[in-house]
Amino acid sequence: MTAANRSVQMQEVPAKVYRSEGRVVVAVPMPGLEPQDIAVEVQDGPRVTVHGELRGTLKDEKDVLVDEWNPGPYHRELQLPEPVDGERANVTYNNGVLVVNLPSAEETRPANISLEARSSTQGERVGHRGQQG
Repeated sequence: MTAANRSVQMQEVPAKVYRSEGRVVVAVPMPGLEPQDIAVEVQDGPRVTVHGELRGTLKDEKDVLVDEWNPGPYHRELQLPEPVDGERANVTYNNGVLVVNLPSAEETRPANISLEARSSTQGERVGHRGQQG
């Protein structure tokens, strides 16, 4: 099969969700992306959706012999255990792992979050610096 006729399917990525005092953290492996390829959405429910766009298939025609993963597209929607403040979320992408740190809240505050590139493989979004409220 060549890159030209290869169909790339959306990949539902595995996740870790854990809670510590005052926050819910979601970690998702999304290797091969650049920060601008990643979007995070916090919604009522409460839930969080992470999405990573495909950066591109093989640039030249090549015979693909083993094709077990692609650098996107990635997608995952997760139910959260408690309301969170999406507007104050801290999000980092480093070493191919997206970490979404969501402060607990009385009611979920939805947000659409994109990352600011720190390099071609690292990005962040700082919504709070640890202060409450």
